[in-house]
Amino acid sequence: MEAVAEAMAAAVAAGVEPFPAVDKCDSSGREAHAVAADLEGTLLRSRSAFPYYALVAFECGGVPRLALLLLVAPLAAALSAAVSEAAAVRVLVFAATAGVRVSEIESAARAVLPRFYAADVHPGAWRVFSACARRRVVLTATPRVMAEPFLVDCLGADAVAGTELATWRGRATGLVDARRRGGVLVGRCKAQALLDIFAGGDVPDVGLGDRRSDYPFMSLCKEGYIVPRSPAVEAVPMDKLPRPVIFHDGRLARRPTPLAALLTVLWFPFGFALACVRIAAGALLPMPWVYYAFWALGVRVVVRGTPPPRAERAAGRRGVLFACSHRTLLDPIFLSTALGRPVAAVTYSLSRLSEFLSPIRTVRLTRDRAADAAMISELLAEGDLAICPEGTTCREPFLLRFSALFAELTDEVVPVAMESRMGMFHGTTARGWKGMDPFYFFMNPSPAYVVTFLGKLPPEHTCGAGGRSSHEVANYIQRLIAATLSYECTSLTRKDKYRALAGNDGVVDNATGKLPPPANKDKAC
Repeated sequence: MEAVAEAMAAAVAAGVEPFPAVDKCDSSGREAHAVAADLEGTLLRSRSAFPYYALVAFECGGVPRLALLLLVAPLAAALSAAVSEAAAVRVLVFAATAGVRVSEIESAARAVLPRFYAADVHPGAWRVFSACARRRVVLTATPRVMAEPFLVDCLGADAVAGTELATWRGRATGLVDARRRGGVLVGRCKAQALLDIFAGGDVPDVGLGDRRSDYPFMSLCKEGYIVPRSPAVEAVPMDKLPRPVIFHDGRLARRPTPLAALLTVLWFPFGFALACVRIAAGALLPMPWVYYAFWALGVRVVVRGTPPPRAERAAGRRGVLFACSHRTLLDPIFLSTALGRPVAAVTYSLSRLSEFLSPIRTVRLTRDRAADAAMISELLAEGDLAICPEGTTCREPFLLRFSALFAELTDEVVPVAMESRMGMFHGTTARGWKGMDPFYFFMNPSPAYVVTFLGKLPPEHTCGAGGRSSHEVANYIQRLIAATLSYECTSLTRKDKYRALAGNDGVVDNATGKLPPPANKDKAC
């Protein structure tokens, strides 16, 4: 390996690029080939790992830790340029992970990072990497615990070698474990890691890298290709990956580049104060005024379609059931805002704080079918009712399976397509405290909701007048809303989401009102 390294250094000194560009690689007929690839700048378009450290810092330590990471980022950049890449990695690792429980880092890596990794996959490197089906290995200076869930679950990597974190009593010390693979995995440490993985004399057929520090491991491969810097190249569409990311968690809505992270830190105190004002306006003002108050406070509410009139008990008419797609816990509130009148809503796993702040009546589901059916029928006898048959939210353009219970109880159903728009923070969480959901939504500088009323369900598509089964009605409404929003229907459920993101089934303990602790580490894609 020493001789190869010297030859590579000589070629570089002579101004000769020792490896061709990845565009020159023929990816056909490589089903029996093995590949080894770097991560940042190779499989990913961006060469900077800062956004992923920032995500871990914010999810595990909030704004203070993200601010700390921003403070040391210039030092890390200077060390990378003047000293070594390994020194920069050590600084970022310390700022992002020191004192954090390893389980929290693993949870963020499983539920938060895949969405951002998946949006940055380099098309040229992915073309070659995906074509080599015998064995796929990724070598990265990023801590293995951060990168491995995405690479294995979403890109189909067979092995991942990365920097290992030093731990003590279940917490990261902020240091690198020098006993494992020599510390930070850069340069010759990558080459040694590759030799350890391909023991027995076997070597990868293809090596992919993007910088000189990748040359040592690339020189061990039968073929080596460089992924050139190309900022204008478009990322691989997420639906083209082996496992598209449908469920993901985390509060940050945008990729936290250094500038975006700085703006987030600076905006946070002002955003929280603004959120308190917006929530107070929604909770204290009469519902007909809330629409105008929201617009004055920068919250846009767009209403499409014709909503039905208010149910009048004196006229002997039962209330209308609004079957809404579920984007955030605020769906029933913005439905009421669009209608100009409060509409009761049935909820599940709603925090006590959110119930206290809610300007509309909320009634908890018990997951006892008979009891819930009786409660919904009673609420419909009193007036209109909002329900989200998906049972939980989904951030991507997909609709989860609709529960069919509501279709059995009334033919007076109005499908409503709800669409939320958030630019800085997500107003939902599966892993965190749900009491902060409305605050994070209203902390966005200019959040928006689009409420589309699709008209009352035709009699021929109901259970009573049309003789349809409840499942047929629920599936019809799901398809109708999906077509309106240009979303895709799925058969995924609340259980699938919480198993992927939180490691539990999403079933709330009726005694405590809380979700159980994580039980496993299922995939997040």
